[in-house]
Amino acid sequence: MKRTSTTQYLLRFDDICPTMNWRVWAEIETVLVQRQFKPLLAVVPDNRDPGLQVDSPAGDFWDRVRAWQDRGWTIALHGFQHRYVTRSAGMVAVRKKSEFAGLPAEVQREKLRRGLEIFERERITSRVWIAPGDSFDAATVALLPEFGIRVISAGYFRYPYVCPRRMTWVPQQLYYFRPAPAGVWTVCYHHNQWGASQPRTFREDVDQYGANVVSLDTVLDRGAPPECKWSAWLCTRPRISRFLIRSELKLWSWKGAGRRRLHCADANAVQLLR
Repeated sequence: MKRTSTTQYLLRFDDICPTMNWRVWAEIETVLVQRQFKPLLAVVPDNRDPGLQVDSPAGDFWDRVRAWQDRGWTIALHGFQHRYVTRSAGMVAVRKKSEFAGLPAEVQREKLRRGLEIFERERITSRVWIAPGDSFDAATVALLPEFGIRVISAGYFRYPYVCPRRMTWVPQQLYYFRPAPAGVWTVCYHHNQWGASQPRTFREDVDQYGANVVSLDTVLDRGAPPECKWSAWLCTRPRISRFLIRSELKLWSWKGAGRRRLHCADANAVQLLR
């Protein structure tokens, strides 16, 4: 893959499920459609997390997901039930809670199988993995190709790379738009926790940064990213890689790039930290 010499932003929205915050999502979706953005949507196949039960379930949920897919939006497998069952951070997360990390491979395989079985039943295809809480382990990575998943959205680094297991890793470093150096920067939103004013802030940020928003396909279509053992080593040491990314962004701001921080109602999501 030829590395971009410009700053590119990917939009990612987590915790897409039938009981999500539909009022806020309606405003977000209007912006996405108007700007012709193609975001990355992390869809929970069988949500059982009470924390994601914000609104009444949408009876036409899967119709909506298919409509997003038809628009060219990327649908990612966001775990299975979004239930944290172990106290393991896995490979790239900081917090010690996971739906997958620390479980036997056969248990993980069954979760993946059942999640993708729901996707297949609903005519949803996915090649992208987004773990709840970004927590998964080497067993998860080894299993994903069995199910046709070859892309992982996770980690603090600047450019996509291929790990020794031949999985393409696309970084996810930000929780709000901000000036950044050349690279691919994924901005991850948790709209279920947004307040009433947050959609307006999102629109303002899109007005400022929208010219640099690209789709995942645009990033991957540049060709195969390089295999980089250094990136693989760094990615699996999240405290170090997070510190380096934070430091680089601070230096970038000090060099004269104006910074306007997004005031997000989700205090956990506004930090460069999961």
